[in-house]
Amino acid sequence: MEKEIEIIFLKEAEKYFNNLPPKVKDKFTISFTKTKLGYKGEWFEKVKNSDGVFEFRARDAHKFYRIFAFWDGTSKNKTLVVGTHGLDKKSNKTPAKEIKKSEQIKKSISIQYKDYERNNIRSIEREKLWSRRNAKKRCP
Repeated sequence: MEKEIEIIFLKEAEKYFNNLPPKVKDKFTISFTKTKLGYKGEWFEKVKNSDGVFEFRARDAHKFYRIFAFWDGTSKNKTLVVGTHGLDKKSNKTPAKEIKKSEQIKKSISIQYKDYERNNIRSIEREKLWSRRNAKKRCP
């Protein structure tokens, strides 16, 4: 049985995503859905010359938008795609310092967080699960 893919954001990636223009957010949301369904394409690709860093890609008439991420397959029943941070840029070239930043976050996360539900990692779907669990506990 294949593991379900879940996309989660660190706080910095979440803040970046929430401040994007609505049309760009829509493009990213479609990319997230395709990735969760297991499709592959130019919207989510490995960054060349990186240590396991991927980027979600979107663009409009004026800018390129990127959300950096990495795969985490350590969970027993889910494969996580962890969004680390994002950036706007005027050219299609990805700055090396942004790739390094994502690689450092990936290393830090693997050392510090074995369970993605702790501290600063948050999942949109997780909020729904927690509210359902807590509602069940409160009912006599």
